[in-house]
Amino acid sequence: MSDQSFTVKSYDRFFIANEWCVPSSTATFDVINPATEKIIATVPAAQHADIDIAVMAAREAFDHGPWPRMSASDRADCIKELSAALQRDIPGMASIISQEMGCPITFSTAGQTFAPIMVLEYYADLAKNFPFEEDRQGMMGPVKVRQEALGVVAAITPWNVPLFTAMLKLAPALAAGCTIVLKPAQETPLDAYALAEALATTSIPPGVVNIVPAERDVSQYLVSHPGVDKVSFTGSTAAGRKIGAICGEQIKRCTLELGGKSAAIILDDSDLDAVMPKLLPGAMMNTGQACIAQTRILASHARYEETVEALVAAVSAQNVGDPSNEACDIGPLFASHHRERVEGYIAIGREEGATIATGGGRPEGLDKGWYVEPTVFTNVDNNMRIAQEEIFGPVIVVIPYKDEAEAVAIANDSSFGLSGSVWCGDAERGLDIAREVRTGTYGVNGQGMDFHSPFGGFKQSGIGRELGPEGLNAFCEYKTITLPADYKPQD
Repeated sequence: MSDQSFTVKSYDRFFIANEWCVPSSTATFDVINPATEKIIATVPAAQHADIDIAVMAAREAFDHGPWPRMSASDRADCIKELSAALQRDIPGMASIISQEMGCPITFSTAGQTFAPIMVLEYYADLAKNFPFEEDRQGMMGPVKVRQEALGVVAAITPWNVPLFTAMLKLAPALAAGCTIVLKPAQETPLDAYALAEALATTSIPPGVVNIVPAERDVSQYLVSHPGVDKVSFTGSTAAGRKIGAICGEQIKRCTLELGGKSAAIILDDSDLDAVMPKLLPGAMMNTGQACIAQTRILASHARYEETVEALVAAVSAQNVGDPSNEACDIGPLFASHHRERVEGYIAIGREEGATIATGGGRPEGLDKGWYVEPTVFTNVDNNMRIAQEEIFGPVIVVIPYKDEAEAVAIANDSSFGLSGSVWCGDAERGLDIAREVRTGTYGVNGQGMDFHSPFGGFKQSGIGRELGPEGLNAFCEYKTITLPADYKPQD
Protein backbone atom coordinates (compact mmCIF):
# COMPACT_ATOMS: atom_id res chain seq x y z
CA MET A 1 0.00 0.00 0.00
CA SER A 2 1.18 3.53 -0.63
CA ASP A 3 2.09 5.93 2.18
CA GLN A 4 -1.16 7.86 1.58
CA SER A 5 -3.05 5.37 3.81
CA PHE A 6 -4.19 6.74 7.17
CA THR A 7 -4.13 4.53 10.23
CA VAL A 8 -7.51 3.11 11.14
CA LYS A 9 -8.41 1.95 14.63
CA SER A 10 -10.52 -0.69 16.31
CA TYR A 11 -13.54 0.11 18.48
CA ASP A 12 -15.06 -1.79 21.39
CA ARG A 13 -18.23 0.22 22.09
CA PHE A 14 -21.37 1.56 20.43
CA PHE A 15 -22.28 5.23 20.00
CA ILE A 16 -25.66 5.57 21.75
CA ALA A 17 -27.13 8.74 23.28
CA ASN A 18 -23.83 10.57 22.66
CA GLU A 19 -21.99 8.09 24.86
CA TRP A 20 -19.71 5.14 24.14
CA CYS A 21 -21.75 2.22 25.46
CA VAL A 22 -20.44 -1.22 26.43
CA PRO A 23 -21.88 -3.97 24.16
CA SER A 24 -24.12 -6.67 25.59
CA SER A 25 -21.87 -9.41 24.19
CA THR A 26 -18.27 -10.05 23.15
CA ALA A 27 -19.21 -10.67 19.49
CA THR A 28 -17.18 -8.64 17.00
CA PHE A 29 -16.69 -8.07 13.28
CA ASP A 30 -13.32 -8.10 11.56
CA VAL A 31 -12.81 -5.31 9.03
CA ILE A 32 -10.64 -6.55 6.16
CA ASN A 33 -8.77 -4.41 3.65
CA PRO A 34 -9.81 -5.79 0.22
CA ALA A 35 -6.48 -4.79 -1.34
CA THR A 36 -4.26 -6.58 1.19
CA GLU A 37 -6.69 -9.19 2.58
CA LYS A 38 -5.48 -8.20 6.06
CA ILE A 39 -7.61 -7.47 9.11
CA ILE A 40 -7.27 -3.76 9.82
CA ALA A 41 -9.76 -3.33 12.68
CA THR A 42 -12.46 -4.95 14.79
CA VAL A 43 -15.78 -3.52 15.95
CA PRO A 44 -18.50 -4.88 18.22
CA ALA A 45 -21.46 -6.70 16.69
CA ALA A 46 -24.79 -5.50 18.06
CA GLN A 47 -27.23 -8.00 19.52
CA HIS A 48 -30.97 -7.59 20.15
CA ALA A 49 -30.31 -6.03 23.55
CA ASP A 50 -28.05 -3.37 21.98
CA ILE A 51 -30.71 -2.55 19.39
CA ASP A 52 -33.25 -2.17 22.18
CA ILE A 53 -31.01 0.33 23.96
CA ALA A 54 -30.33 2.31 20.76
CA VAL A 55 -34.02 2.45 19.81
CA MET A 56 -34.93 3.43 23.37
CA ALA A 57 -32.43 6.30 23.22
CA ALA A 58 -33.82 7.49 19.87
CA ARG A 59 -37.39 7.09 21.15
CA GLU A 60 -36.67 9.13 24.29
CA ALA A 61 -34.94 11.83 22.23
CA PHE A 62 -37.93 12.08 19.91
CA ASP A 63 -40.76 11.77 22.41
CA HIS A 64 -39.31 13.96 25.17
CA GLY A 65 -36.13 15.60 23.89
CA PRO A 66 -35.60 19.02 22.34
CA TRP A 67 -34.69 17.97 18.79
CA PRO A 68 -38.13 17.77 17.09
CA ARG A 69 -39.25 20.81 19.11
CA MET A 70 -36.35 23.04 18.06
CA SER A 71 -36.82 25.53 15.28
CA ALA A 72 -35.82 24.30 11.84
CA SER A 73 -33.21 27.06 11.78
CA ASP A 74 -31.61 25.78 14.99
CA ARG A 75 -31.55 22.24 13.63
CA ALA A 76 -29.94 23.57 10.47
CA ASP A 77 -27.19 25.18 12.53
CA CYS A 78 -26.47 21.82 14.17
CA ILE A 79 -26.32 20.13 10.76
CA LYS A 80 -23.82 22.79 9.69
CA GLU A 81 -21.74 21.91 12.75
CA LEU A 82 -21.66 18.26 11.65
CA SER A 83 -20.62 19.27 8.16
CA ALA A 84 -17.79 21.38 9.57
CA ALA A 85 -16.67 18.50 11.80
CA LEU A 86 -16.47 16.13 8.83
CA GLN A 87 -14.55 18.69 6.80
CA ARG A 88 -11.73 18.79 9.34
CA ASP A 89 -10.16 15.61 7.99
CA ILE A 90 -11.40 14.84 4.49
CA PRO A 91 -8.22 12.91 3.52
CA GLY A 92 -8.51 10.81 6.65
CA MET A 93 -12.16 9.90 6.03
CA ALA A 94 -11.47 9.13 2.36
CA SER A 95 -8.59 6.86 3.32
CA ILE A 96 -10.70 5.01 5.91
CA ILE A 97 -13.36 4.25 3.28
CA SER A 98 -10.76 3.14 0.72
CA GLN A 99 -9.19 0.83 3.24
CA GLU A 100 -12.42 -0.73 4.47
CA MET A 101 -14.02 -1.36 1.05
CA GLY A 102 -11.30 -0.92 -1.61
CA CYS A 103 -12.58 2.21 -3.32
CA PRO A 104 -9.99 4.11 -5.44
CA ILE A 105 -8.88 7.09 -3.39
CA THR A 106 -9.90 9.67 -6.00
CA PHE A 107 -13.51 8.45 -5.94
CA SER A 108 -13.33 7.98 -2.18
CA THR A 109 -12.40 11.65 -1.80
CA ALA A 110 -15.00 13.03 -4.22
CA GLY A 111 -17.87 10.55 -4.11
CA GLN A 112 -17.45 9.09 -0.66
CA THR A 113 -16.43 12.14 1.40
CA PHE A 114 -17.09 15.46 -0.38
CA ALA A 115 -20.48 14.28 -1.66
CA PRO A 116 -21.85 13.46 1.84
CA ILE A 117 -20.75 16.90 3.03
CA MET A 118 -22.54 18.49 0.07
CA VAL A 119 -25.73 16.62 1.04
CA LEU A 120 -25.46 17.89 4.62
CA GLU A 121 -24.96 21.46 3.42
CA TYR A 122 -27.92 21.21 1.06
CA TYR A 123 -30.34 20.04 3.76
CA ALA A 124 -29.05 22.55 6.28
CA ASP A 125 -29.84 25.32 3.81
CA LEU A 126 -33.16 23.77 2.76
CA ALA A 127 -34.38 23.39 6.33
CA LYS A 128 -34.19 27.14 6.96
CA ASN A 129 -36.84 27.86 4.32
CA PHE A 130 -38.76 24.59 4.09
CA PRO A 131 -42.59 24.95 4.35
CA PHE A 132 -43.05 22.94 7.56
CA GLU A 133 -46.26 24.91 8.13
CA GLU A 134 -48.41 26.38 5.38
CA ASP A 135 -51.58 28.48 5.54
CA ARG A 136 -54.33 27.63 3.05
CA GLN A 137 -57.84 28.80 2.44
CA GLY A 138 -60.02 25.74 2.89
CA MET A 139 -63.56 25.07 1.76
CA MET A 140 -65.10 26.24 5.03
CA GLY A 141 -62.37 28.44 6.46
CA PRO A 142 -58.63 28.79 7.03
CA VAL A 143 -56.47 25.68 7.21
CA LYS A 144 -52.97 25.04 8.42
CA VAL A 145 -51.10 22.18 6.74
CA ARG A 146 -48.11 21.03 8.75
CA GLN A 147 -45.24 18.70 7.94
CA GLU A 148 -44.12 17.21 11.24
CA ALA A 149 -41.17 14.95 11.98
CA LEU A 150 -42.13 11.34 11.32
CA GLY A 151 -40.41 9.83 14.37
CA VAL A 152 -37.66 7.30 14.98
CA VAL A 153 -35.88 6.21 11.79
CA ALA A 154 -33.93 3.01 11.23
CA ALA A 155 -31.30 3.92 8.64
CA ILE A 156 -29.72 0.82 7.11
CA THR A 157 -26.81 1.44 4.77
CA PRO A 158 -24.75 -0.71 2.36
CA TRP A 159 -21.01 -1.25 2.07
CA ASN A 160 -20.40 0.31 -1.35
CA VAL A 161 -20.89 4.03 -0.59
CA PRO A 162 -21.36 3.87 3.18
CA LEU A 163 -21.02 7.50 4.29
CA PHE A 164 -22.85 8.90 1.28
CA THR A 165 -25.87 6.62 1.70
CA ALA A 166 -25.86 7.37 5.42
CA MET A 167 -26.13 11.10 4.64
CA LEU A 168 -28.97 10.53 2.16
CA LYS A 169 -30.89 9.41 5.26
CA LEU A 170 -29.38 11.33 8.17
CA ALA A 171 -29.31 14.78 6.58
CA PRO A 172 -33.03 15.04 5.67
CA ALA A 173 -34.11 13.11 8.77
CA LEU A 174 -32.20 15.55 10.97
CA ALA A 175 -33.60 18.51 9.06
CA ALA A 176 -37.14 17.17 9.62
CA GLY A 177 -36.59 16.68 13.36
CA CYS A 178 -36.44 12.87 13.38
CA THR A 179 -34.13 10.76 15.51
CA ILE A 180 -32.09 7.93 14.03
CA VAL A 181 -30.62 4.51 14.64
CA LEU A 182 -27.94 4.04 11.99
CA LYS A 183 -27.04 0.43 11.19
CA PRO A 184 -23.95 0.44 8.93
CA ALA A 185 -22.93 -2.62 6.93
CA GLN A 186 -20.84 -5.03 8.98
CA GLU A 187 -18.09 -4.97 6.35
CA THR A 188 -17.68 -1.17 6.39
CA PRO A 189 -18.39 0.21 9.87
CA LEU A 190 -15.28 2.36 10.30
CA ASP A 191 -16.55 5.47 8.52
CA ALA A 192 -19.68 5.28 10.71
CA TYR A 193 -17.48 5.35 13.80
CA ALA A 194 -15.59 8.34 12.38
CA LEU A 195 -19.01 9.93 11.86
CA ALA A 196 -19.85 9.20 15.51
CA GLU A 197 -16.68 10.97 16.63
CA ALA A 198 -17.70 13.97 14.53
CA LEU A 199 -21.25 13.91 15.95
CA ALA A 200 -19.86 13.97 19.50
CA THR A 201 -18.30 17.39 18.82
CA THR A 202 -21.60 18.99 17.75
CA SER A 203 -24.60 20.44 19.57
CA ILE A 204 -26.89 17.67 18.31
CA PRO A 205 -28.60 16.38 21.49
CA PRO A 206 -28.08 12.90 22.97
CA GLY A 207 -30.08 10.12 21.35
CA VAL A 208 -30.70 11.94 18.08
CA VAL A 209 -28.17 9.76 16.21
CA ASN A 210 -27.19 6.30 17.47
CA ILE A 211 -24.82 3.94 15.62
CA VAL A 212 -24.87 0.14 15.96
CA PRO A 213 -23.20 -2.22 13.42
CA ALA A 214 -25.02 -5.55 13.24
CA GLU A 215 -25.49 -8.73 11.24
CA ARG A 216 -28.47 -9.29 8.97
CA ASP A 217 -30.66 -11.13 11.49
CA VAL A 218 -30.15 -8.35 14.03
CA SER A 219 -30.87 -5.81 11.29
CA GLN A 220 -34.20 -7.55 10.73
CA TYR A 221 -34.90 -7.15 14.43
CA LEU A 222 -34.27 -3.41 14.06
CA VAL A 223 -36.60 -3.20 11.06
CA SER A 224 -39.41 -4.93 12.96
CA HIS A 225 -38.81 -3.09 16.24
CA PRO A 226 -42.03 -1.50 17.54
CA GLY A 227 -40.10 1.62 18.56
CA VAL A 228 -39.15 2.37 14.95
CA ASP A 229 -41.53 4.52 12.88
CA LYS A 230 -39.76 4.41 9.53
CA VAL A 231 -37.12 2.32 7.79
CA SER A 232 -34.84 3.90 5.20
CA PHE A 233 -32.85 1.18 3.43
CA THR A 234 -30.27 1.13 0.66
CA GLY A 235 -29.17 -2.25 -0.61
CA SER A 236 -30.13 -5.21 -2.73
CA THR A 237 -33.57 -5.77 -4.20
CA ALA A 238 -33.74 -9.16 -2.44
CA ALA A 239 -33.21 -7.56 0.98
CA GLY A 240 -35.57 -4.73 0.05
CA ARG A 241 -38.38 -7.22 -0.59
CA LYS A 242 -38.01 -8.62 2.93
CA ILE A 243 -37.87 -5.18 4.52
CA GLY A 244 -40.86 -4.00 2.50
CA ALA A 245 -42.85 -7.06 3.60
CA ILE A 246 -42.11 -6.40 7.28
CA CYS A 247 -42.99 -2.73 6.96
CA GLY A 248 -46.16 -3.58 5.06
CA GLU A 249 -47.26 -6.01 7.76
CA GLN A 250 -46.68 -3.37 10.46
CA ILE A 251 -47.99 -0.40 8.38
CA LYS A 252 -44.58 1.15 8.90
CA ARG A 253 -43.22 3.83 6.57
CA CYS A 254 -40.27 2.83 4.41
CA THR A 255 -38.01 4.11 1.68
CA LEU A 256 -36.22 1.47 -0.38
CA GLU A 257 -33.32 2.41 -2.67
CA LEU A 258 -32.44 -0.82 -4.41
CA GLY A 259 -30.62 -2.21 -7.46
CA GLY A 260 -30.16 -1.13 -11.03
CA LYS A 261 -29.11 -2.28 -14.48
CA SER A 262 -28.91 1.04 -16.27
CA ALA A 263 -28.63 1.47 -20.02
CA ALA A 264 -26.52 4.10 -21.79
CA ILE A 265 -27.87 4.72 -25.30
CA ILE A 266 -25.25 6.00 -27.76
CA LEU A 267 -26.91 7.65 -30.75
CA ASP A 268 -25.30 7.72 -34.18
CA ASP A 269 -24.70 11.47 -34.12
CA SER A 270 -22.51 11.24 -31.01
CA ASP A 271 -18.77 11.87 -30.99
CA LEU A 272 -17.28 8.71 -29.49
CA ASP A 273 -14.01 10.42 -28.64
CA ALA A 274 -15.95 12.89 -26.51
CA VAL A 275 -18.38 10.32 -25.10
CA MET A 276 -15.96 7.72 -23.70
CA PRO A 277 -14.17 9.90 -21.11
CA LYS A 278 -17.56 10.93 -19.71
CA LEU A 279 -19.36 7.61 -20.03
CA LEU A 280 -16.68 5.33 -18.59
CA PRO A 281 -16.66 6.85 -15.07
CA GLY A 282 -20.40 6.26 -14.96
CA ALA A 283 -19.98 2.64 -16.01
CA MET A 284 -16.96 1.75 -13.88
CA MET A 285 -17.38 4.09 -10.87
CA ASN A 286 -16.37 2.51 -7.58
CA THR A 287 -15.04 -0.53 -9.50
CA GLY A 288 -18.52 -1.06 -10.90
CA GLN A 289 -19.97 -1.38 -7.40
CA ALA A 290 -22.63 1.29 -7.83
CA CYS A 291 -26.39 0.94 -8.22
CA ILE A 292 -26.46 3.70 -10.86
CA ALA A 293 -23.60 2.23 -12.95
CA GLN A 294 -24.27 2.42 -16.69
CA THR A 295 -23.45 -1.23 -17.38
CA ARG A 296 -25.58 -1.82 -20.50
CA ILE A 297 -24.12 0.10 -23.44
CA LEU A 298 -26.53 0.32 -26.38
CA ALA A 299 -24.95 0.97 -29.79
CA SER A 300 -26.57 0.95 -33.22
CA HIS A 301 -25.75 -1.79 -35.73
CA ALA A 302 -24.26 0.89 -37.97
CA ARG A 303 -21.69 1.96 -35.37
CA TYR A 304 -21.50 -1.16 -33.22
CA GLU A 305 -17.96 -2.24 -34.09
CA GLU A 306 -16.71 1.33 -33.87
CA THR A 307 -18.31 1.76 -30.44
CA VAL A 308 -16.89 -1.54 -29.18
CA GLU A 309 -13.42 -0.55 -30.38
CA ALA A 310 -13.60 2.81 -28.59
CA LEU A 311 -15.00 1.24 -25.42
CA VAL A 312 -12.40 -1.54 -25.33
CA ALA A 313 -9.59 0.98 -25.77
CA ALA A 314 -10.94 3.09 -22.91
CA VAL A 315 -11.53 0.13 -20.57
CA SER A 316 -8.16 -1.44 -21.36
CA ALA A 317 -6.47 1.82 -20.37
CA GLN A 318 -7.96 1.71 -16.86
CA ASN A 319 -5.32 1.49 -14.15
CA VAL A 320 -6.04 -1.48 -11.89
CA GLY A 321 -4.22 -1.63 -8.59
CA ASP A 322 -3.61 -0.12 -5.16
CA PRO A 323 -6.71 1.96 -4.30
CA SER A 324 -4.67 4.34 -2.14
CA ASN A 325 -2.70 5.38 -5.25
CA GLU A 326 -4.24 8.41 -6.95
CA ALA A 327 -3.45 6.86 -10.36
CA CYS A 328 -5.77 3.92 -9.59
CA ASP A 329 -9.02 3.72 -11.60
CA ILE A 330 -10.13 0.21 -10.62
CA GLY A 331 -9.59 -1.19 -7.14
CA PRO A 332 -10.41 -4.57 -5.63
CA LEU A 333 -13.93 -5.79 -5.08
CA PHE A 334 -15.06 -5.36 -1.49
CA ALA A 335 -15.01 -9.04 -0.43
CA SER A 336 -13.75 -12.44 -1.52
CA HIS A 337 -17.26 -13.86 -1.84
CA HIS A 338 -18.26 -10.91 -4.01
CA ARG A 339 -15.34 -11.53 -6.37
CA GLU A 340 -16.56 -15.12 -6.70
CA ARG A 341 -20.02 -13.79 -7.55
CA VAL A 342 -18.71 -11.44 -10.24
CA GLU A 343 -16.49 -14.15 -11.70
CA GLY A 344 -19.55 -16.40 -11.73
CA TYR A 345 -21.36 -13.88 -13.92
CA ILE A 346 -18.38 -13.67 -16.26
CA ALA A 347 -18.58 -17.47 -16.63
CA ILE A 348 -22.34 -17.22 -17.24
CA GLY A 349 -21.72 -14.66 -19.99
CA ARG A 350 -19.37 -17.05 -21.76
CA GLU A 351 -21.88 -19.89 -21.40
CA GLU A 352 -24.64 -17.69 -22.85
CA GLY A 353 -22.57 -17.11 -25.98
CA ALA A 354 -21.36 -13.57 -25.40
CA THR A 355 -17.82 -12.64 -26.39
CA ILE A 356 -15.24 -11.12 -24.07
CA ALA A 357 -13.63 -8.22 -25.90
CA THR A 358 -11.30 -7.37 -23.01
CA GLY A 359 -10.75 -8.57 -19.46
CA GLY A 360 -12.52 -11.60 -18.04
CA GLY A 361 -9.83 -12.74 -15.62
CA ARG A 362 -7.72 -11.60 -12.70
CA PRO A 363 -5.08 -8.91 -13.25
CA GLU A 364 -1.49 -10.10 -13.54
CA GLY A 365 0.86 -9.10 -10.74
CA LEU A 366 -1.90 -8.62 -8.15
CA ASP A 367 -1.69 -11.84 -6.17
CA LYS A 368 -3.12 -10.21 -3.06
CA GLY A 369 -6.46 -8.46 -3.09
CA TRP A 370 -9.88 -9.34 -4.50
CA TYR A 371 -9.33 -7.97 -8.01
CA VAL A 372 -11.15 -8.69 -11.27
CA GLU A 373 -10.09 -7.29 -14.62
CA PRO A 374 -12.44 -4.66 -16.05
CA THR A 375 -14.43 -6.64 -18.60
CA VAL A 376 -16.39 -5.86 -21.77
CA PHE A 377 -18.82 -8.37 -23.30
CA THR A 378 -19.93 -8.03 -26.93
CA ASN A 379 -22.49 -9.93 -29.02
CA VAL A 380 -24.88 -9.61 -26.11
CA ASP A 381 -28.62 -10.13 -26.34
CA ASN A 382 -30.69 -8.21 -23.82
CA ASN A 383 -32.35 -11.45 -22.68
CA MET A 384 -29.04 -12.83 -21.39
CA ARG A 385 -28.56 -12.92 -17.62
CA ILE A 386 -25.50 -10.68 -17.87
CA ALA A 387 -27.80 -8.05 -19.44
CA GLN A 388 -30.69 -8.51 -17.02
CA GLU A 389 -29.11 -9.12 -13.61
CA GLU A 390 -27.10 -6.70 -11.52
CA ILE A 391 -23.49 -7.92 -11.49
CA PHE A 392 -22.14 -5.11 -9.29
CA GLY A 393 -18.60 -5.26 -10.61
CA PRO A 394 -16.46 -3.87 -13.44
CA VAL A 395 -18.38 -5.72 -16.18
CA ILE A 396 -20.00 -3.95 -19.14
CA VAL A 397 -22.16 -5.45 -21.88
CA VAL A 398 -22.58 -3.90 -25.34
CA ILE A 399 -25.98 -4.51 -26.94
CA PRO A 400 -26.82 -3.62 -30.58
CA TYR A 401 -30.01 -1.87 -31.68
CA LYS A 402 -31.46 -1.15 -35.13
CA ASP A 403 -33.16 2.22 -34.49
CA GLU A 404 -33.96 4.62 -31.64
CA ALA A 405 -37.33 3.01 -30.93
CA GLU A 406 -35.63 -0.34 -30.37
CA ALA A 407 -32.97 1.32 -28.21
CA VAL A 408 -35.67 2.70 -25.92
CA ALA A 409 -37.42 -0.67 -25.87
CA ILE A 410 -34.19 -2.42 -24.87
CA ALA A 411 -33.50 0.16 -22.17
CA ASN A 412 -37.00 -0.40 -20.77
CA ASP A 413 -36.75 -4.20 -21.02
CA SER A 414 -35.49 -4.57 -17.47
CA SER A 415 -36.94 -5.30 -14.05
CA PHE A 416 -34.99 -2.27 -12.82
CA GLY A 417 -35.43 1.45 -13.46
CA LEU A 418 -32.92 3.45 -11.44
CA SER A 419 -30.72 5.39 -13.84
CA GLY A 420 -29.67 5.72 -17.47
CA SER A 421 -28.25 8.06 -20.06
CA VAL A 422 -28.32 9.02 -23.72
CA TRP A 423 -25.34 10.31 -25.65
CA CYS A 424 -26.04 12.44 -28.69
CA GLY A 425 -25.20 15.50 -30.74
CA ASP A 426 -28.65 17.07 -30.30
CA ALA A 427 -29.71 17.62 -26.68
CA GLU A 428 -33.39 18.09 -27.63
CA ARG A 429 -33.37 14.72 -29.35
CA GLY A 430 -31.77 13.26 -26.25
CA LEU A 431 -34.46 14.84 -24.07
CA ASP A 432 -37.16 13.16 -26.15
CA ILE A 433 -35.53 9.80 -25.48
CA ALA A 434 -35.10 10.62 -21.78
CA ARG A 435 -38.87 11.12 -21.52
CA GLU A 436 -39.47 7.62 -22.93
CA VAL A 437 -37.14 5.61 -20.71
CA ARG A 438 -38.80 4.29 -17.54
CA THR A 439 -36.23 5.18 -14.91
CA GLY A 440 -36.01 7.46 -11.90
CA THR A 441 -32.98 9.48 -12.97
CA TYR A 442 -31.59 10.07 -16.42
CA GLY A 443 -28.79 12.02 -18.04
CA VAL A 444 -28.44 13.64 -21.45
CA ASN A 445 -24.72 13.59 -22.29
CA GLY A 446 -23.92 13.03 -18.64
CA GLN A 447 -24.96 11.23 -15.48
CA GLY A 448 -28.47 11.68 -14.11
CA MET A 449 -27.96 12.29 -10.36
CA ASP A 450 -28.44 15.77 -8.91
CA PHE A 451 -28.27 16.42 -5.16
CA HIS A 452 -30.98 19.10 -5.29
CA SER A 453 -33.43 16.81 -7.08
CA PRO A 454 -35.21 13.55 -6.22
CA PHE A 455 -33.27 10.30 -6.58
CA GLY A 456 -34.84 6.86 -6.67
CA GLY A 457 -36.14 4.18 -8.96
CA PHE A 458 -39.02 2.76 -10.93
CA LYS A 459 -40.01 -0.90 -10.78
CA GLN A 460 -37.72 -3.13 -8.65
CA SER A 461 -35.23 -0.31 -8.15
CA GLY A 462 -37.13 0.83 -5.11
CA ILE A 463 -39.91 2.78 -3.43
CA GLY A 464 -39.77 6.46 -2.55
CA ARG A 465 -37.21 9.15 -3.21
CA GLU A 466 -34.10 10.56 -1.57
CA LEU A 467 -32.42 13.96 -2.13
CA GLY A 468 -34.12 17.21 -3.04
CA PRO A 469 -37.13 18.56 -1.12
CA GLU A 470 -38.77 15.20 -1.79
CA GLY A 471 -36.11 13.56 0.36
CA LEU A 472 -37.12 15.79 3.28
CA ASN A 473 -40.83 15.16 2.65
CA ALA A 474 -40.08 11.45 3.14
CA PHE A 475 -39.25 12.04 6.82
CA CYS A 476 -42.38 14.08 7.55
CA GLU A 477 -46.03 13.32 8.24
CA TYR A 478 -48.70 15.69 6.96
CA LYS A 479 -51.19 17.13 9.43
CA THR A 480 -54.20 19.23 8.47
CA ILE A 481 -55.61 21.63 11.10
CA THR A 482 -58.97 23.23 10.22
CA LEU A 483 -59.71 26.53 11.94
CA PRO A 484 -62.86 28.62 12.57
CA ALA A 485 -63.95 30.83 9.70
CA ASP A 486 -63.28 33.94 11.78
CA TYR A 487 -59.80 32.81 12.89
CA LYS A 488 -57.14 35.50 12.70
CA PRO A 489 -53.51 34.46 13.07
CA GLN A 490 -51.61 36.18 15.85
CA ASP A 491 -48.82 38.50 14.83
